[in-house]
Amino acid sequence: MRRLLLGMNQETLANALGLTFQQVQKYEGGANRVSASRLSAMADILSVPISYFFGDLRPDDAEISPEDRQWREYLQKPETIEFIRLYYAIPDPKVRRQFLDMAKTVAESFEAKP
Repeated sequence: MRRLLLGMNQETLANALGLTFQQVQKYEGGANRVSASRLSAMADILSVPISYFFGDLRPDDAEISPEDRQWREYLQKPETIEFIRLYYAIPDPKVRRQFLDMAKTVAESFEAKP
């Protein structure tokens, strides 16, 4: 998610790590494990502490409510990240508020339909 928030694509991260973008895809998809040294390099490139990558770990995932699980899924979607980036790219707080109000109106129009 941090990579997306920075507007960085997989190829850019891969180049900074000296890898192929396919390897980054495998790391992100969980197909390959990330070594401690590689994780440290990623943290440096993404300007976060290593603990960032472990922030959502919980002792027992079964304790997570279905609603919290749904929100986690939303926050991991690329379009959610894009929406957030677009929102904060608007420099004027009044225009940002209008943008948010418009999104609310559109969402509510779908909720009202049976």
